[in-house]
Amino acid sequence: MELVDAHCHFDFPEFDGQRASTLAQMTRLGVTRLVIPGVRKGDWFRVIETASMSDRLSYCLGIHPWFIGEHADGDLDLLRRLLVGGGNRCVALGECGLDRLRGDLSQQLPWFERQVGLAAELELPLVIHSVRAHEEVCAVLRRAKPEVPILVHGFSGSADQAKKLVALGCLIGVGGVITHVRARKTREAIAGLPLETLVLETDAPDMAPEGVAKGKNSPLYLPRIFEVLTALRPEPVEELAMALTENTRRLFGWDKGISK
Repeated sequence: MELVDAHCHFDFPEFDGQRASTLAQMTRLGVTRLVIPGVRKGDWFRVIETASMSDRLSYCLGIHPWFIGEHADGDLDLLRRLLVGGGNRCVALGECGLDRLRGDLSQQLPWFERQVGLAAELELPLVIHSVRAHEEVCAVLRRAKPEVPILVHGFSGSADQAKKLVALGCLIGVGGVITHVRARKTREAIAGLPLETLVLETDAPDMAPEGVAKGKNSPLYLPRIFEVLTALRPEPVEELAMALTENTRRLFGWDKGISK
């Protein structure tokens, strides 16, 4: 059985000094690959360098809504160049998006729209951060109509919100939120979505599962998230694991399976 962490900030300082050991432990746990998202210009080259340490690591680059204040228009040109020059290891644009809980949506919106347009132009998958802004994200996608695979990562919301995103062609990132019993709406949403729309992720070191300290999440907890998902879903365990891996492969365009 193979699992893939579709969204893990493996470049963050929290993993300094333990990346090699974490990769080794991932192998024993059946976590065969992970994708490192970039969130701001100051981190992009660190993301690229981190991903270069193993063939099991891929990356994407984007401007996260929390950090738009650190950027100027010319940074989008740099982003374009890095995405174009990233080769097969660079699998998407992201993460970008909207966050109602941190910052001003009206200021975030132009940056999100331009990155959606850039992903469409470059024919790259798009990784979206959406917090309390699912309606606004849907509105942007309806207007732009990007004909690329889209992941709304770390989904937390209702079944109705999830269905609207799926109707626009989005895949839904399933993370540590579902391990928290109090996240009833999100658990119900994930339980009821079509299997082909789900992708597994940790968002480590953030989005810690139940019982894990804040900021201490790790790709090593991916099997725990998967275990909770098996309890929420009707599919047999092996079928669920295979489908999640296939969905991630389809999202990022991995046409030769998951390398170990």
